[in-house]
Order: sequence, then structure tokens, then C-alpha cells
Amino acid sequence: MSERRALRRRIRVWLVVFIVCLVLSGLTAFPLVHELRWTEELLTSSASPVPEHLPDLLEWITRVRTGLDEADARYPFVLYGTDWLAFAHLVIAVAFYGPFRDPVRNIWVIEFGMIACAGIIPLALICGPIRDIPFWWSVIDMSFGVFGVIPLLIVHRKIKRLETMEREPEPVAA
Repeated sequence: MSERRALRRRIRVWLVVFIVCLVLSGLTAFPLVHELRWTEELLTSSASPVPEHLPDLLEWITRVRTGLDEADARYPFVLYGTDWLAFAHLVIAVAFYGPFRDPVRNIWVIEFGMIACAGIIPLALICGPIRDIPFWWSVIDMSFGVFGVIPLLIVHRKIKRLETMEREPEPVAA
């Protein structure tokens, strides 16, 4: 396998990982009410150490579950916003098919993704307190940007290397 093909393959593997994570993140935004019920049941089970060791986490999960239950029962249209959040994740994931097909030409999608990852941090720091989100939860939200940018930085570096390689003629095998 040529070095270019191997590099393209590694770029594609990283992109698939990123796309799968975006899709999974999006899909989990649809069943929030059920997910929070299951999470609370799991955290309050007799085998769970959470009530004893992480009572603030349990209190937060219970508060969020209560809010979602009330919104779902009385104002289900409010949850339509999370449906759009899920849809946005899926649409953004589709955009990464461009660099999958032609990484050099579509490097801008990778750069867009890196900007979006960076944007998570001010969003969490500004909107978290406005929406009464505990700081530790905002840190979890910010981690999506921090961890999300890592594969994009790796892909960006590899695409730049591929771009350099494509400017040079490919060696002919003897």
C-alpha cells in the first residue's frame, strides 16, 4: 500500500470515529426523558455507590429528571428543542462525509469542526450560569469540545501532510 493510501486510510478511520461519536451524541438527545429515568434508577439502585459518595450528582440528576418529566407532561413542545439538537448533530455528522471523500479539498469542514469544539467552552461558561447549571456539569459539557477537537487536530495534521504529498509526483515502483 502506498504511503498516500495509508495516510488516507488513517484519515478515514479518525473521521469514522468522529462521525460515530457525533451520531451517537445526537441519537441520545431524542429519548432524554427515558434516559434520565433509567439513569436515576441506576444511580439509586442498591448496588450504586452514588447516593453515598456523589450525593450532588444524584441531586442534579433527580432535579433534571423532574424538570423533564414536568415539561414532558405539561409542555411537551419544550422538548422539541432537544429534537432539533439531535437533528443538528446528525446533520453536522453528514458534513464530515466531505473530508471522508476528499480530505484535502474539504479540510474546511475539519476547521469548522475545530471552531465548533472551541465554541463549546464559552457557550458552557456563559449559558451554564444563566441556566442554573452546576459548574461541574459545565466542565463535563466543555470536555466534549476538548475531547472532540483531538481527533480533528490529528486529522487536520494528516490532511496537511497528504496535501504536501499530493503536490509531489508519486514514486513509480520499479
